[in-house]
Amino acid sequence: MPRLLYITLLLIVFTGESLAQADYAIMFYNVENLFDCEDDSLKFDEEFLPNGNKHWSNYRLYNKIKGISKTILAANQWNSPAIIGLCEIENENTLKKLIYSTGLSNLGYRYIHYESMDKRGIDVALLYKKGIFNLLSSAPIPQSDSTNHFYTRDALYVKGVIATDTLHIVVNHWPSKRGGELASEIKRERVAQAVTIKIDSIRSKEKAPKLVVLGDFNAELNAPSIKYLLAHSNLDTKLKLSSIRTDAIQGSHKYLGHWSLIDHLFLSADWLSNPAYSFDHKIVNLPNLLEDDKTYSGLKPRRTYAGPRYIGGVSDHLPVIVNIKKK
Repeated sequence: MPRLLYITLLLIVFTGESLAQADYAIMFYNVENLFDCEDDSLKFDEEFLPNGNKHWSNYRLYNKIKGISKTILAANQWNSPAIIGLCEIENENTLKKLIYSTGLSNLGYRYIHYESMDKRGIDVALLYKKGIFNLLSSAPIPQSDSTNHFYTRDALYVKGVIATDTLHIVVNHWPSKRGGELASEIKRERVAQAVTIKIDSIRSKEKAPKLVVLGDFNAELNAPSIKYLLAHSNLDTKLKLSSIRTDAIQGSHKYLGHWSLIDHLFLSADWLSNPAYSFDHKIVNLPNLLEDDKTYSGLKPRRTYAGPRYIGGVSDHLPVIVNIKKK
């Protein structure tokens, strides 16, 4: 056999083996108000304009997207995430700046985003590495109901293949606790029901699908909305963040001195119990994402603003990530 042909065949064999033994990471990150500097007359984005209360500027925007990109690059050491769910992004313009104007530009990231009816204009999105994740389809999961004056960001459904795995991904950003946790819980339950309907549809067409339901749920594991989602969608909490708390970091978000676990990565139960796979889950607590909590002690995420005061941090949330390896 000619030497060149022999080497080519070896490359094909080893490439196939590496794909069969897949090792990839999925991350979620609430990037906290990633707005551009342009006025959108259809959105309440006045706060994040150069003449707005936050005195937002291209310089501050660049610092923020640079911080997000550095977080993505450092979150998983040498193996940057193949798939990244994001929330609190304003539009495609901010996503393009993030993946084409930073250190991410050489990694082949592409984005998926749909405009939703959220009044502030903050949406969810998905980044993925082209050539590693093969996109098959995507669509928003509508959540707003204008007849009942209910406006919130849509969820995002994405289907694709990575290595030998077909993944069904749902990116979420559930309604906040504004107005009180109990009063707002009914809104989150409503969104949970819509997401569950989508998952039921997936399961009706595919046996034992590999589901990844991730996002900022604005709810901890004991909330009725989360309990409903898990009970009706065959998702598992084996990756719950409470299992990886540290003395300094007790969650993904801190408010008035209290850490909470509201950023979740849920996977389908039958996938998690499959002995052919291993899963490693963690909160990304890089030093540059944290600062001293001078009011309540300990540490807290270093956010971009504290009220109207510009601090220059990345986000008030910490990312969460899972490494998935096929043995």
